[in-house]
Amino acid sequence: MREATITRTTAETQIEVALNLDGTGVYDNQTGVGFFDHMLDQLSRHSLIDLTIRAKGDLHVDDHHTVEDTGIAIGQALVRALGDKKGIRRYGSFLLAMDDSLVRAALDLSARPFLVWNVDFPTEKIGTFDTQLVREFFQALSTHGGITLHVDRIHGINSHHIAEAAFKAVARALREAVEPDRRMAGVLPSTKGAL
Repeated sequence: MREATITRTTAETQIEVALNLDGTGVYDNQTGVGFFDHMLDQLSRHSLIDLTIRAKGDLHVDDHHTVEDTGIAIGQALVRALGDKKGIRRYGSFLLAMDDSLVRAALDLSARPFLVWNVDFPTEKIGTFDTQLVREFFQALSTHGGITLHVDRIHGINSHHIAEAAFKAVARALREAVEPDRRMAGVLPSTKGAL
């Protein structure tokens, strides 16, 4: 079973993440940050990774710690669930259109974290949510999930649509990368012999 549960407790947040890589996109995410929950739901549904998150953070300060630490915990759970990575596709990419927005995501589950982020938002907020936190989430996910991740906004005029397209594009790329490759069953997708 490619499942994992991570509990992360700091002075700023208490987070529990449970995920199943072989799910159907069932989600139950409660972070106390409404827009972020909506994005996490998209991540689950479109990656087909079952995701349950319970987060309590210092929201009286702002949403930053909750969003970043959730990204850290999801990344750690992803690494644990992937195990030795034998038999996975490893790479994934997706070009996602959502109304005015077009976002491309490409990733490699390489254990070499690197984020290339070419996503600008026309507004600083989506409701009460800081748009800069979208990048913070993906930076944490990339770093702690060992993911080389490139995300590019090609078009977009609505901040909500841009953010949602980014989450959905990464989700679809992740879905492809974690899927078992029946032609490579039990084989590590690397000539190095290690990932």
